[in-house]
Amino acid sequence: MTESPHPLLPTATPVLRLDPRTLQVGGVDGRRGVRVQPAGADIARLLGGLDGRRPERAVRAEAVAEGVPGDLVDELLAGLRSGGLLHDLAAADLLATDPGPAATARAATELPAAASGPGSAGRWRARRQSAVVVEGATRVGAPLAAVLAASGVGRVHVRDRGATTAADTVVGGLSAADEGRPRGLAAADAVRRVNPLTDLRPLPADRAPDLVVLCRPWAATDPLQVSLHRDGVPHLIATVRGETGIVGPLVLPGTTSCLRCADAHRRDDDPAWPRLAAQLAATEPLPSGATVTCLLTAATAAVQVLAHLDGGAEPAVLEATLELRPPGLLPVLRRWPAHPGCPCGAAARTATRQSGHCGRE
Repeated sequence: MTESPHPLLPTATPVLRLDPRTLQVGGVDGRRGVRVQPAGADIARLLGGLDGRRPERAVRAEAVAEGVPGDLVDELLAGLRSGGLLHDLAAADLLATDPGPAATARAATELPAAASGPGSAGRWRARRQSAVVVEGATRVGAPLAAVLAASGVGRVHVRDRGATTAADTVVGGLSAADEGRPRGLAAADAVRRVNPLTDLRPLPADRAPDLVVLCRPWAATDPLQVSLHRDGVPHLIATVRGETGIVGPLVLPGTTSCLRCADAHRRDDDPAWPRLAAQLAATEPLPSGATVTCLLTAATAAVQVLAHLDGGAEPAVLEATLELRPPGLLPVLRRWPAHPGCPCGAAARTATRQSGHCGRE
């Protein structure tokens, strides 16, 4: 038997009374709303009880027991769904929510976004079971780790062996009180502040992370990216170079172009690039980027990470980067296709797929 969905009307959705017989649900922010008529106290109670905790059949049975016709309950729920106001949770999502009133309150603000869109049932559970490693407790990496933990990612481990400096501090990340402390420990505290129940431990040797986020400026020259590609671990760039925020590319080994592909394209544009890149990677880069740039870069990266983990919409930074340049900081998409000279072989695979696709038409 198909599992009955657990309907959730987010607590922040306005339920407003127009007159004694009419309620309006939503519709005050330019989006569609739903007007319900007749809507007495029984309908108001029904709407207030759509907390995602009960299956739809239980919601319907309780409303019918209070005298609300079953077809009216069905029509109301269908109207809320068609207006994008109602989200369907799966029982697995509820089981994946940490116990306790504080955890429930935190989850209540995140669940509506996780439960939006097609194929969303079970998405929250998937986040809670995911593991992300953030390489670099930078002015992007530390707040990014905190955002991911707050968004429901169950395990977030930040790797950084350096010591915190005054220039590392940023809203939502390392604080002025952390100066002199190991950056990895300071970043763990930033995560705990937003979600104390997040698992911060390193992954065991027999488990690969679902994603590694590389937060240092020139990760393409880092030997780590070679091992990540070899081991088939998805990885994403999220950093600030100078004053520009960079998110992407997201590399899916064996499927998309890699970081060395992008580096090869740079070399094609400028033969001197390898010498320049070696110098850029030779020393520890100084913290850079305005606070607004760093936070917007972290938030943009979090959107891409969650798109990858949720498996709904395709991330925008597959074989591409989003560049955030001040003062406007409007994202500019830049493509990095597979390079024919890169040993990753993505260019050959792409050509094979395109040839096969053309042959079928």
